[in-house]
Amino acid sequence: MTAPLRNFDEYQPVDPIQTMTPATVREHIDGVAAFLGGAANVVMQLSLRPVAYGVMESDVDSGKVTLRPAKRLRTTLTYIAVALLGNDDDRSAYREAVNTSHRTVHTKPGSPVKYNAFDPKLQLWVAACLYWGIDDLIHRMRGPMDPVTAEALYRYSARLGTTLQMREEMWPATRDDFYAYWETNLATKSIDERTRVYFNDLTDLKMLAWPLRFAFGGVHRFIVTALLPPHLRAEMSMSWSARDERLFAGLLRLISAVWTRLPGPLRLFPYNFYLYDMRLRRRFGRPLV
Repeated sequence: MTAPLRNFDEYQPVDPIQTMTPATVREHIDGVAAFLGGAANVVMQLSLRPVAYGVMESDVDSGKVTLRPAKRLRTTLTYIAVALLGNDDDRSAYREAVNTSHRTVHTKPGSPVKYNAFDPKLQLWVAACLYWGIDDLIHRMRGPMDPVTAEALYRYSARLGTTLQMREEMWPATRDDFYAYWETNLATKSIDERTRVYFNDLTDLKMLAWPLRFAFGGVHRFIVTALLPPHLRAEMSMSWSARDERLFAGLLRLISAVWTRLPGPLRLFPYNFYLYDMRLRRRFGRPLV
């Protein structure tokens, strides 16, 4: 896999001369990335054991992907949409809703690791995984960004963590600093047997009805394998060949040729849909998560 590492696009740290806003960030993200990269990103996030056990041992059944996959998809994509595209009121409202769900997500008796959903360090790792996944698919589908735009988008993406409890100063100062943090921390991640079983069930879509699992399970596993960093792919005992990489690169070129030429509202789907859905829910007093 070709990851968007610092040297790949001859990236040099720069002071951005532009500032991203919810309006301008829309030009750089593609909604199809949500469908392509979601499960692989979950594997990356949960490769940090406290995050994994916080999810697996959560007593919030309504938010479990194994029990309510459609709802879990909605809440996750709504969070990303609010963080990247929402205004301050959107972010404040969704933070309060997520905090309500997170209040009981803390270490359970007998758990092999300690965790707390309000831990800013855990949220930093989750936000870093989300940014890495966004950057990776932009790079794969659109090619290298110019350094000024890449730096501005990176700094803006701190919102993926600060929409919850991550403090802004925790976000690595520059994109170059981020990749130093990413490479150092990724190398320390490992996947135990319990988490591997959970990931394999997710990858094989075992939470869906068997016709959907039969129709999409194989291609879903192929995409998850493609988008995992090599270190985590090895941890999952997944094989990947040069031929697989060529097939996946061709698939992305085809998707990109179509998707990046769509009108803006279609290209942003489903992020814009979930942001609108959240605002409607808020207006009519319905639960946001």
